[in-house]
Amino acid sequence: CPSKGPVVTSRKMAFFSACVSEIENERALKKKKKLLHAIMSGRHNNKLPTNLPQLQNLIKRDPQSYTEEFLQQYRHYQSHIQILKLQPDKPNKELTDLVIFLAQVGHCYQERLSTFAQELMELLLNHHTVLEHDLRMTFCKALILLRNKDLISPTGLLELFFELLRCRDKLLRKTLYTHIVTDIKNINAKHKNNKVNTALQNFMYTMLRDSNAVAAKMSLDVMVELYERNIWNDAKTVNVITTACFSKVTKILVDALKFFLGKDEDEKKNSDSESEDDGPTARDIMVRFSTGKKSSKNKKKMEKAMKVLKKHKKKNNAEVFNFSAVHLIHDPQDFSEKLFKQLEDSKERFEVKIMMMELISRLVGIHELFLFNFYPFIQRFLQPHQREVTKILLCAAQASHQLVPPEVCLLCHSYGIITPVIMTIANNFVTDRNSGEAMTVGINAIREVAARCPLAMTEDLLQDLAQYRMHKDKNVVMSSRGLIQLFRNLNPQMLHKKDRGKPTESSVEARIQEYGELEAKDYIPGAEVLELDKEQDDKWESTSMSEEDDDDGEWVDVHHSSDEEQVEITEKLQSMPREERKAKAAAVSTSRILTQDDFKKIRLAQMSREVNSAPGKSQKRKNEDRDDDNRGELLTLRDIERLHKKPKADKETRLATAMAGKTDRKEFVKKKTKLNPYASSTNKEKKKNKNFMMMMHSKNVRTKKKRSFRDKQLALKEALLKKKKLLK
Repeated sequence: CPSKGPVVTSRKMAFFSACVSEIENERALKKKKKLLHAIMSGRHNNKLPTNLPQLQNLIKRDPQSYTEEFLQQYRHYQSHIQILKLQPDKPNKELTDLVIFLAQVGHCYQERLSTFAQELMELLLNHHTVLEHDLRMTFCKALILLRNKDLISPTGLLELFFELLRCRDKLLRKTLYTHIVTDIKNINAKHKNNKVNTALQNFMYTMLRDSNAVAAKMSLDVMVELYERNIWNDAKTVNVITTACFSKVTKILVDALKFFLGKDEDEKKNSDSESEDDGPTARDIMVRFSTGKKSSKNKKKMEKAMKVLKKHKKKNNAEVFNFSAVHLIHDPQDFSEKLFKQLEDSKERFEVKIMMMELISRLVGIHELFLFNFYPFIQRFLQPHQREVTKILLCAAQASHQLVPPEVCLLCHSYGIITPVIMTIANNFVTDRNSGEAMTVGINAIREVAARCPLAMTEDLLQDLAQYRMHKDKNVVMSSRGLIQLFRNLNPQMLHKKDRGKPTESSVEARIQEYGELEAKDYIPGAEVLELDKEQDDKWESTSMSEEDDDDGEWVDVHHSSDEEQVEITEKLQSMPREERKAKAAAVSTSRILTQDDFKKIRLAQMSREVNSAPGKSQKRKNEDRDDDNRGELLTLRDIERLHKKPKADKETRLATAMAGKTDRKEFVKKKTKLNPYASSTNKEKKKNKNFMMMMHSKNVRTKKKRSFRDKQLALKEALLKKKKLLK
């Protein structure tokens, strides 16, 4: 009964709670009936002993409550393992499910599954060649799962996986490769784990010498991938990979060569905005030349100074290599000698030999090695008709450096080291019987060789090549001018007087050092400008102070022209003898510590020496500015194949271009269709396919010849009569 008042009696509360408990009991009874009905009806998803995914889910939530069910499955797994040891080549679906189940719940029962991982590893190690591929993949996935949960040490597992790379299972090898790289990356994520890395690298060294080519190649791929990801980027990894360059398997050899011949890309691109600490900027030059009188002469000077600034910026930028494996080789001399011996005896394809030549030339050029037999070997291939000749020319230029004797080597008693290479290129390429492209490539190659070994260039050959600046081919002209410009900076005295260009302060003092000569300076070149700049500042200060003293206390406008200061300083520097400049530079260099602003002034003064004309020289001759001296450690094919003018296309190329432009015009062409597709052709159509000798006496063919005067009269009469009939 409902209550008549606001107070609820205890009797009513007891009745209410009894009703609630009875309803809950009825609900629980209904659930039990449904569960019992499901078990009796055989629903699969509620059978805990056989439904491993459901049991796995329950164990992860409450491991202690389902220990008995787990032990039942574990005993079932052990019985299947005993059967597998007797018949390892038979498939076993139940064992596959049990292994994945135990790996998923391994962290819940670590003590009871302490031997589970070791048992799987022993099975794989002993029977991996005969195991069924699905079961073998399942064992590997289970071990990977346990390793991800940090239940297995990485060293033993990774060594096992390297052994499994011998299996003829591409999917398995791909899975193992991904796990090996990822696991080593995670091991070295926070800090370098040198203990694990050393053990694995030693094991990799043995794997690269494995008789199984597939396993050795996969091991090499792993090491290359780890190096590219900056995980194993140490010298030990690089020197282990060098052993793969002497492999008998071509695929391994090519992969190792590609590793060392990888592209050297800058880690960050040079932005247009330069910081003030890096030296003078474009703004400094613009301010310097815009403060004085604006004339065409100052404008040209500013443009030339901007080009010089750009050239110096490229020259001073430190080369940052993302793929500097060549620099980490312990003994490059021995490595290059062994590689060259292998090249001489090699029977590989020509493309592989080219790669070996590129690597040898790169080693010789970067480390400045002595490999005198390499130059006569490469001379045999310097022919215009040779396949991949531009790459061979690139190798010849890359292998040149200042320490190689230019002409005669008294140690090895061999005549000709670099000079014969240049002469061979000149005789075979730079001749009028060759095409313009071949001559251009030859002159470019000579320029790159001479830039690295200037003593190899003779004066007669240089003056002969300089004559091609008047050649009819534009590419040959520009290549010859590039060679001339190179020696204007190195040694203008080797050129004809008309080819030396406008002499500047720096070009007057330029000379090529003798072989073995080293010019060590104990001062900062150009530091004398700081003393002159200081004297100029003191002069202006004294002038302003004297004007203030003469004044009666009023404000005085002092005109300060930086352009006039720079002109005065430049004139003083030009009139100063060379020895005096050296003495002042040495005094400034040793008297105080220079700041970044001081170095900026020095760089500006050094750059102005390349712009300003030499004292007492004519300024009428034009000086051509090129950036050919901005060379790094490595050359590219563009340095050899540089064409300033696009070559003329041949007939096939022009025809292909024309046909490509006519693809969309078919719908506008009038189609001649017959009413009856099976009808025969007309006599007019047949005449088009007949031989001319058969048709030469025909009337239609004879009408094409020049008509006589009588024929023209008859034709005109016939035309006039026809016109008259039409008018009527």
